[in-house]
Amino acid sequence: MDVNAYLEERLSKLHDNGNYRIFADLERQAGNFPRATRYREDGTVQDVTVWCSNDYLGMGQHDKVVGAMQDVIAKCGAGAGGTRNISGTNHYHVLLERELADLHAKEAALIFTSGYVSNWAALGTLASQVPGMIVYSDSLNHASMIEGIRHSRCEKRIFKHNDYEDLERQMAADDPDAPKMVAFESVYSMDGDIAPIKEICDVADKFGALTYLDEVHAVGMYGPRGGGVAEREGLMDRLTIIEGTLGKAFGVMGGYITGSKTVVDFVRSFASGFIFTTALPPALAAGATASIKHLKESRFEREAHKQRVAQVRAALDKRGIPHMENPSHIVPVMVGDAKKCKWISDILLDTYGVYVQPINYPTVPVGTERLRFTPTPLHTAEDIEHLANAINDLWSQCALARAVA
Repeated sequence: MDVNAYLEERLSKLHDNGNYRIFADLERQAGNFPRATRYREDGTVQDVTVWCSNDYLGMGQHDKVVGAMQDVIAKCGAGAGGTRNISGTNHYHVLLERELADLHAKEAALIFTSGYVSNWAALGTLASQVPGMIVYSDSLNHASMIEGIRHSRCEKRIFKHNDYEDLERQMAADDPDAPKMVAFESVYSMDGDIAPIKEICDVADKFGALTYLDEVHAVGMYGPRGGGVAEREGLMDRLTIIEGTLGKAFGVMGGYITGSKTVVDFVRSFASGFIFTTALPPALAAGATASIKHLKESRFEREAHKQRVAQVRAALDKRGIPHMENPSHIVPVMVGDAKKCKWISDILLDTYGVYVQPINYPTVPVGTERLRFTPTPLHTAEDIEHLANAINDLWSQCALARAVA
């Protein structure tokens, strides 16, 4: 077998189907988010406005966050020095974990190098180490959750998306004495819908199951202190484990879990994805801590963010641009064709200076291709009008259907 030829053939099919991913070469401008400098292949540069960042609140540019990171680099240097188990546990890791446990009203927290790793390590460890564990996973769970469950080789059930009645039917059919865990997300990032957390917890309680909630797209964004949807709805105490990220609304990098001392210590002691991984640099931990502390006290960013999301939706509605209605901060503009989706994305960047990545298969099902916009408090009214007018122009050129008012 000519392996190289096979690889080239597979890549060629991605190109043909419009699913080949091209990374824009961008440099974020400090203190000027959401502006960035784009480096073109011809050697020229272009000023662009970023419309698809998961730095939802612009905290990656906040003075408190940047200042904390600069101070700790000056004190501690760049790296962590190794894994947490050998030489890499720094005082700033400890402080961050205390802050996260407090954010979610849990006894303990554990940080990882990313949200992907925290899901993979925590789910994979608990599901593999607890004998006879059955995991019930929402059908639209993130790849990191799916991989963690798959890696554990435990018994698993997939319940229909956000369908707690289907979850109950499946749990009722299983051995009542088997240990169980329900794994789901609060905000689903592609459609922007929100899970019925209370109802899922009710079902889990009925069958004595653990609950594992991924809040990566919700922490910092919802709740009076930014603890996520579970905090907003007064349900944090009903979740066994709340998992989150430091790389989205908190604007830095890393992932974490929070829960009881026993559960967190178990994952710390048995998860290979934690034990054998170099720890986060102390400066990142300090930056995340500063971001969390600020958002616990400040509601300004969240309130401004809500206004921007409403303004973007109104501007799209005015022009008949179809976007998926949802109760979250994510604005998916539905294209429904992979090649047109990529073409629109390319022209928005090249001609209008608007950066948004096309979302195609396998991230979303074929026929539901979209542009996923994430407004921030730092986008201006002029930015929103420019965006809406640009999409309006290209919608006509592609002869795409308009939404009916």
